[in-house]
Amino acid sequence: MTDLQQHFGAALPEIRGWRRAFHADPELSLGTARTAARIAELLGSFGCDAIFRDVGENAVVGVIRGKEGPGVIGLRADTDALPMQEQNGFGHASATPGRMHACGHDGHTAMLLGAARHLAAERSFPGTVVLIFQPGEEDATGSRAMIEAGLMERFGIQEVYSMHNWPGIEAGSFAIRQGPFFASTDHFDIVVTGRGGHGAKPHYTIDPVAAACDLVGSLQMIVSRNADPTLQAVISVTSFETSSTAYNIIPDQVHLRGTARTLDGGQQDMIERRMREVCEGAARQSGAEIAFDYRRKNPVVRNAPAQTEAARQAARAVSGGCAEAGYNLGGDDFAFMLEERPGAYILIGNGPSAAVHNPLYDFNDDIIPAGCAWWVALASERLAALAGAPEAV
Repeated sequence: MTDLQQHFGAALPEIRGWRRAFHADPELSLGTARTAARIAELLGSFGCDAIFRDVGENAVVGVIRGKEGPGVIGLRADTDALPMQEQNGFGHASATPGRMHACGHDGHTAMLLGAARHLAAERSFPGTVVLIFQPGEEDATGSRAMIEAGLMERFGIQEVYSMHNWPGIEAGSFAIRQGPFFASTDHFDIVVTGRGGHGAKPHYTIDPVAAACDLVGSLQMIVSRNADPTLQAVISVTSFETSSTAYNIIPDQVHLRGTARTLDGGQQDMIERRMREVCEGAARQSGAEIAFDYRRKNPVVRNAPAQTEAARQAARAVSGGCAEAGYNLGGDDFAFMLEERPGAYILIGNGPSAAVHNPLYDFNDDIIPAGCAWWVALASERLAALAGAPEAV
């Protein structure tokens, strides 16, 4: 264990307390007022040089200035929870029915707060650290809101970094990859409208259920027969709803919902185009009306080369190694920040826990020292590198 990890190991009981308090009081999307107030209160107690509450709804930005230096880097943690019913029975379980921190954002926030206290106390790094506490990750609203509020320009951010826990990776270890890492995240709604009737007389109907079933199968053919098999893509229909509650009634309408994901912009364009074409063809074949709505939510999380290497080196300094991560078809709206500035997104292992977005998930508090240490090592090493460069990049 490094000296930094030992330092944060000694501070673990207090940081764990922050994390569990966030876990017990989950808030959704941009409505994280209590969470934001607590974050701002803690940053103030650490002696941050400045704290801002006007960079997007319920976002918090803290600024810590070290020694003289040209570099400015942004360190981002997400703060929102999920609209899920927690099934854990421990003492810090969600006190709000239908809401829980099922993705570890409570832990991400606590780890960045722990690092912030250390950075504010020691200030040996050359340059400026901008702490970004972002709500609205789960519905892809928070990152864009902060960018539109001038996050990058206002604070002079040159590079930006984020960390996410990942169940199934050894606790406290790290994994990363350069280039496309997490997928674009698109959502779609398809409404199939026919003419309902009695199940015994389907010839008098335009059956939207039969049309929708054929449509689901045809949509799966896009990835298997139109997508480049060397690239990653998936289309998943996740909801099939009708208005019928009877055994013998063919409904008038079926509503399909789902998600499409890929790690390549060209594939993303192709998927949207082919889905639209498949819906148009299904309407002609069945006689039903088919309305198709496709919404692009997150772009691809794309790690820049130099910043990926910096994140990897900081991980090695903390844990002795950093694995090469595989491609991941999950999404994160940190991708919008990476479109604005070069940076990197790294995974920290949560150990053999329940998966994220699972009602039995809980963030592993034992990884807090490694996560805090990674933030501090990254900030110190990257700002030193920027101070030594002919120009800030």
